[in-house]
Amino acid sequence: MFADVTPLRRHMQFRRLWMGLLVSSIGSQLTVVGVAYQAYTLTHSTLIVGLVSLVQLAPTLVGAMGGGAVADAADRRRLLIMAQVMLALASGALAFNAFLPHPALWVLFVATSASAAFQGLDWPTRLAVMPMILPAEDLPSAYALQSLVTSVAVIVGPALAGVIIAQFGLGAVYSADVGSYSAALVAALLLPALPPAGGGTPTSLRSVIEGLRFLRSERLLSATFGIDLVAMTFGMPKAVFPALGVGLFHGGAGVVGLLFAAPGAGALLGSLLSGWARRVHSQTRALVVCMLGWGAAIALFGVVPVLWIGLCLLGLAGACDVFGTVFRVAILQRQTPERLQGRLSGTFYAAAVAGNRLGDGESGAAAAIGGPQFAVWSGGLACLVGTLLMVWRVPRLWERVSAP
Repeated sequence: MFADVTPLRRHMQFRRLWMGLLVSSIGSQLTVVGVAYQAYTLTHSTLIVGLVSLVQLAPTLVGAMGGGAVADAADRRRLLIMAQVMLALASGALAFNAFLPHPALWVLFVATSASAAFQGLDWPTRLAVMPMILPAEDLPSAYALQSLVTSVAVIVGPALAGVIIAQFGLGAVYSADVGSYSAALVAALLLPALPPAGGGTPTSLRSVIEGLRFLRSERLLSATFGIDLVAMTFGMPKAVFPALGVGLFHGGAGVVGLLFAAPGAGALLGSLLSGWARRVHSQTRALVVCMLGWGAAIALFGVVPVLWIGLCLLGLAGACDVFGTVFRVAILQRQTPERLQGRLSGTFYAAAVAGNRLGDGESGAAAAIGGPQFAVWSGGLACLVGTLLMVWRVPRLWERVSAP
């Protein structure tokens, strides 16, 4: 039942990368909450909160698609080092702006967009590094441990952000994020050179298109991307968390932090109890069930005005999401040849983050029309309907497609 920590015990390079990623991911979550809270306090507009996230969509897509192609062409150690430096600089700009007497709203848009682009380089490169430093039998456990990092970060980061904002201000939150990237940078510096096998595939638009053509030719794999995009676009109401925390639940930064942290708490519990996932006979069917569970939990959260019940529902949604991610990555790794791993990993990341960004924009716009609660429950219902429509269009999602 429990997560397998064998890769951490056996492989020092992976252990360093994992620990560095844990520290930097917590720092990144500090900034996620800080940006949302600062945007809301500057404008008192949920639409602006959603737009700050939505404008990161194009940089994310360019960074992830281009980053995946570069990861199939260049030394992956150098790419990781460059990504950490640039991410720290972007957070440094947010810190500088926050310490000004009158912080500028436009800095939030520019700095987060730059960060999104370099996150798009970092994530597919990390996935492409895994087969180079780990034996094949340890890869599934390593990917589960990567999910565990995200789960821990989205609990600790938002909860800590609420405390730091209340006690020390937004500048301290962003400064802590800048410092967190030093751990990931040291881990990358200690890696050996990691050039792609066989010299790699030269980076070009043609290289990117080759990866997209492969994805299009694999109907089942494309469907797993699509089902995740539907779930995140309509069922990710983070943009209205500040409004719900301050308005519906009559709290402040601390309550907002709890709302951001609750899905991560459920995801952490799911990650810790992910051992059963390797025994699932149909990963595609399990993915569908997880996404339906996500949509149902979010829809119920939108109609429950009691904080502790809402937090539990968000936790349930987070658990469904992490299980769904485990199954999506397993299907991706099984269906993709080695020479395309970087590009498909980049596309996977682009689809996941695009869904989050579109979800922030969708929920922010819906809240402007019908209020924050309407944005949440309507998005949950849309997620349920969209998932069922995807299964109707691609019946193989519900067929018994077994794990290897």
